[in-house]
Amino acid sequence: MKEEKKALEALSFEDSLSELEAIVDRLESGQGSLDDAITAYERGAQLKRYCQMKLDEARMKVEKIRLPENNGEPELSNFE
Repeated sequence: MKEEKKALEALSFEDSLSELEAIVDRLESGQGSLDDAITAYERGAQLKRYCQMKLDEARMKVEKIRLPENNGEPELSNFE
């Protein structure tokens, strides 16, 4: 499981999403064995969680940016 997490973390969000889309296409085609489909589904679930985590991280970074009313310059604020 640790190796899988490291492998996921080495992927960019875009690469993860592309791999997930390829898995969905392959599963939707119905080709391949049941064992292959199960393995692909498991990998897809991992990729989905990873992509969601990356999106959540990006959302939190964006939420840190605040535009003050007086001068319009962006500033960073603590998320906590």
